[in-house]
Amino acid sequence: MRTTLRTGKAAVAFAALTALTLSACSGDGDDTADPPPGKETKPAASGVELPRLEGEKIQVTAVWSGPEQENFDKVLTEFEKRTGAEVTFVPAQDPIVNFIGTKIAGGSPPDVALLPQPGAIRQAVERKWAKPVGPAAKAQLAKNYSPGWQRTGQVDGEQYGVYYKAANKSLIWYNTTAFENAGAQVPKTWKEFLTTAETISASGVTPVSVAGADGWTLTDWFENIYLSQAGPERYDRLARHELKWTDPSVKQALTTLAELFGKEALIAGGADGALQTEFPASVTQTFTGGDQPKGAMVFEGDFVSVNIAQTDAELGKDAKVFPFPSVGAEPPVVTGGDAAVALKDSKGAQALLTFLASPDAAAIQAAEGGFLSPNKSLDLAAYPNDVLRSIAKALIDAGDDFRFDMSDQMPQSFGGTPGAGFWKILQDFLKNPRDIAGAQRELESDAAKAYKS
Repeated sequence: MRTTLRTGKAAVAFAALTALTLSACSGDGDDTADPPPGKETKPAASGVELPRLEGEKIQVTAVWSGPEQENFDKVLTEFEKRTGAEVTFVPAQDPIVNFIGTKIAGGSPPDVALLPQPGAIRQAVERKWAKPVGPAAKAQLAKNYSPGWQRTGQVDGEQYGVYYKAANKSLIWYNTTAFENAGAQVPKTWKEFLTTAETISASGVTPVSVAGADGWTLTDWFENIYLSQAGPERYDRLARHELKWTDPSVKQALTTLAELFGKEALIAGGADGALQTEFPASVTQTFTGGDQPKGAMVFEGDFVSVNIAQTDAELGKDAKVFPFPSVGAEPPVVTGGDAAVALKDSKGAQALLTFLASPDAAAIQAAEGGFLSPNKSLDLAAYPNDVLRSIAKALIDAGDDFRFDMSDQMPQSFGGTPGAGFWKILQDFLKNPRDIAGAQRELESDAAKAYKS
């Protein structure tokens, strides 16, 4: 679930995000206020045209659970009302390509899959699982998506994916009480970030909550640092494995990451505790515990707001956000995305792709929070608060000046598999951040195997 915006236009958009977010969180306005008068937060029933599909049964799969799945179920319910079809959501396991392969081998492939990596889309095409996007869905894409977002769902020029969901993953959320009690300042640079962490630690609160049990969060730490420090050109070359993982730029990024990972007092539970902490818990433990939370800051995307909603913290008051600090000349901006891909050549599968490409579908899930859409036709008033509106506006304002994050561009065996490759090696690195050379050798060895296969 990850994508990277370039510097330039994207940096300007992110600067706008920073200004809007800080304004939304400053206390001058109500972050949870209703949308401006006259703004519709739900799609009109007369939106995108869909065929009647009475009696048709459709299966949809994605690696979603909890509130994310529940909110998507509301989108599927609306699709059922409009078409008469019966839709079943089937939770998938990571890696989703393996899950789909098992279903296909068993003779029961889902109609539509939400794939979290461009590499997974290509694999589905190469294995002849994926079906091209039909004319109605293409028309919605042409109307509602920038050319860049359309191309991201293409393989060799053919449209296969509809990017339904995006995520800005260069955000650090913080507990305002912990900051205020420590007298800590919001940092803009990596050096300032470490200083802020030490200040919070001195106040008696552990500063950073890390979801080490989920390897993908650790890749996001590395990718934000590497993009800002090494720059977009090296980032792209490393993503394509045109640059080896033994390159000095990788050593520099890991050395920077070790400035945090190597100080156990800065991480909630130390390395051992972090490696047992899954992503949802990394968020909730940051915003529970009164003035003694287990962590004062947690790194991840806009979707963190869904997990914050499971606590008593109020977004924009108790829980605020700042951009990932600059390590190099420019701050990093990393986003992720999930693309809907048809696995059956059926009327129902194509109708669902058409609906997911429309602002009607996006508005339903946007209203629930924890969701970001690349659909430029979506009214920003659909988002439930100013923080999410500002994050969404920054994404749309960036236009086509973006690309997916490194691990999502890699073969899934290296960049997207729990307990293996990039994920596992960074978990080992969290446990032993002194062995930078060893981590580099393992990364290069596993990458070389994956890119050859």
